[in-house]
Amino acid sequence: MNETPPSLLGLTTYLMSKTGKTARGLLADRLAERGLRLWHMAVLAALRDFGPHVQRELATRLSIDRSDVVKIVDGLGGVDLVERARDTTDRRRVTVTVTPAGRALLESLEAEALAVQEEVLAPLNSRERAQLTALLRRVHDAAQETGPAGPGR
Repeated sequence: MNETPPSLLGLTTYLMSKTGKTARGLLADRLAERGLRLWHMAVLAALRDFGPHVQRELATRLSIDRSDVVKIVDGLGGVDLVERARDTTDRRRVTVTVTPAGRALLESLEAEALAVQEEVLAPLNSRERAQLTALLRRVHDAAQETGPAGPGR
């Protein structure tokens, strides 16, 4: 029997965490079917949305360890989804750019993400979805301004 204690159901942070975990798991499963992880999608999205990046700056932007970014970019580069090139002004720097194949894949992954979103938000009508999105965006933006909430996070 898997029943949530009623006192936890009264905590918005608990509900956000559990719902987020469910949505993340559903999307991760869909990406795994393609041999991908969420970080692959995040890197492709960042490169498409913000343009070419030096690997170090990409790691900082996405809050990913630098060594992990190298592994992710290696994987994406190995299947021609991103290209790497030495910076012409500083040969130590490597700039990463999304390829046309990477853009096409990202469009497909975004469709998967929207399908998961539809599944998770099925109990809500369109007005409620818009309201939830607006409220979560405000909470997200405020959390980004304040940064990590101390040790152990």
